[in-house]
Amino acid sequence: MNFLRNIPNKVISERVCVLAHGAGAPMDSDFMTQVAEGIAHQGIEVVRFEFPYMAQRRQTGRKSPPNRAPALIEYFNQVVDELGGPQGCIIGGKSMGGRMATMVAAERKVAGVFALGYPFHPTGKPEKLRIEHLPDIQSPALILQGERDALGNKSEVDSYNLPKGIKLEWLPDGDHDLKPRVRSGYTHVENLSRAIDSLATFIKAC
Repeated sequence: MNFLRNIPNKVISERVCVLAHGAGAPMDSDFMTQVAEGIAHQGIEVVRFEFPYMAQRRQTGRKSPPNRAPALIEYFNQVVDELGGPQGCIIGGKSMGGRMATMVAAERKVAGVFALGYPFHPTGKPEKLRIEHLPDIQSPALILQGERDALGNKSEVDSYNLPKGIKLEWLPDGDHDLKPRVRSGYTHVENLSRAIDSLATFIKAC
């Protein structure tokens, strides 16, 4: 397995943060790099990896769709085991990566689980919810979501009656990448910084 590690100068948390990419961008995308570096700056080791389809894309240069969910979950579990096991890992990711992390956490207890921009439903299909497994999560859980996220905005998600064990934090006027509109008065840098601070606080408490 090919890992990207961000190791802080002073380690505060003994647990490793495992950060998975979304469906369309690799582990070294700008978003993934900014989040990984931001968390590591707060004393937490961060490990990034790529699912098989993305690793193949890097090798061949040809785009291919994500592997089916069972294969992604199996691979995520292999990553967790290689990094020391579920109790030593806080797992999460961007969009699809975050969803796969919650599905892993629904099957085995990890130290914590999080999602940055959880894909509550496919684009344009709000009736096809992806929340049936969330009540099975027995670990501390955090979802950081943009208020305008096209895969689950605030008005939609507020109606879902999510499990009380899942902490949900909204980023002002953010889209699926947590980016707000200029006229909102907020900035992408501010939303990312807020998300990183919240995530670091969550990890340290796990």
